[in-house]
Amino acid sequence: MPEFQIKRYFPFFIILVILTLTFLFPSVELHNKGNPHFDTGDIAWMLMSTALVLIMTPGLAFFYGGMVTKKNVISTMLQSIVCMVIITILWGIFGFSLAFGESFHGIIGNPSTYFMMKGMLGNATWKLAPTIPLLLFAMYQLKFAIITPALITGAFAGRIRFNSYIIFLCLFSIFIFSPLAHCTWHPDGILNKLGVLDFAGGTVVHMSAGWAALASALYLKRRQEPSHAPARITYVIIGTGLLWFGWFGFNAGSAFGANHLAVNALATSTTASAAAGLTWIFFDMLLGKKPSAMGTCIGAVVGLVAITPAAGYVSVPHSLAIGIISAVVSNLVVEWRTRTSIDDTLDVFPCHGVGGMVGMLLTGVFANRNVNPGNTTGDGLFFGHTHLFFVQCIALVAVSIFSFFGSLLLLKITDMISPLRVTDEEEIIGLDISQHGERL
Repeated sequence: MPEFQIKRYFPFFIILVILTLTFLFPSVELHNKGNPHFDTGDIAWMLMSTALVLIMTPGLAFFYGGMVTKKNVISTMLQSIVCMVIITILWGIFGFSLAFGESFHGIIGNPSTYFMMKGMLGNATWKLAPTIPLLLFAMYQLKFAIITPALITGAFAGRIRFNSYIIFLCLFSIFIFSPLAHCTWHPDGILNKLGVLDFAGGTVVHMSAGWAALASALYLKRRQEPSHAPARITYVIIGTGLLWFGWFGFNAGSAFGANHLAVNALATSTTASAAAGLTWIFFDMLLGKKPSAMGTCIGAVVGLVAITPAAGYVSVPHSLAIGIISAVVSNLVVEWRTRTSIDDTLDVFPCHGVGGMVGMLLTGVFANRNVNPGNTTGDGLFFGHTHLFFVQCIALVAVSIFSFFGSLLLLKITDMISPLRVTDEEEIIGLDISQHGERL
């Protein structure tokens, strides 16, 4: 069969495979082992949190879409939205099993454990969330799997083929996100056993996406027009509002119940974001810039990124410190990046990658067991203990190396399957027209 026909009919083959699996593995058996004590309040809160985290991806689409040039708005927003479509399918078939299935040496889950969501009906639960159904836990974690590859898209906005991007996001979800989720959040994961604290995704989400973004920017090289004017700053403002709103589910939902820990995570998320947004404004003014809507929005998001790993482990005063420190560090890295040849289009690495790393380290500084007695690793450096900070440093280095070099390898593999970068002509025309035949 000619090559062009293979490419043409391959998507239909994928749909046929998925349809076949739905008939072969309907997953209708009941799980009635044990005697779980479901809590309706916890279930209600986690249903709400799941919806809140999902709305973050459309929020990210607006946030990124408003920052790019007008000819790339639709393509940039679609790169976020398509994650909701593709990752959901992967997660339901075997993705959840890779992240939370029976552990294989603490590195990855057995893909057959929950294949096609088997064993989800009845009274099945996750051992660390015993008051909610297992299926609800799986759907909540799905939203994290969706937004993580979407975060990367800001780094290569305006210069990647859509078909190749789909291949890369599938590979990233399988080989980068799932192993990190397993290592960090599964009770048998190697980072979890080491004592690493990551309440809601500093390593799993933000560091992995940030390092993948840097790898993408280096691999795809510079755009033909590196500087650009944002298409819609109003989109950025709307996106920031949706992200902040959804982040309450992201962080407070990671308590897996309507409890005091969720309240603490909600409070620390709010204050860290506010502190970072205000600090970004003041720091820009210190550098001789005008206080801008764009800077305020970026600062607020950086604060949310940085507090994510610490939200359930630190107090409100320390969340303010995390917001302030993260805003200053990320702002400085953004300034440094502009003086290099690295073309991270929307500064994903300085904001998400660096923000996540700062948050991870400061978790090791400010974590306190009075806030979360479930923290068995110990108090942070601020309280005179060094063990937790040392553990966080080990995790930071290990996750950084794995995410960066793993992403470089996946980019190379994707490029061999389907060229990653659009042609010069397609880039000049804009991805909205060249990739999708649509116009803003």
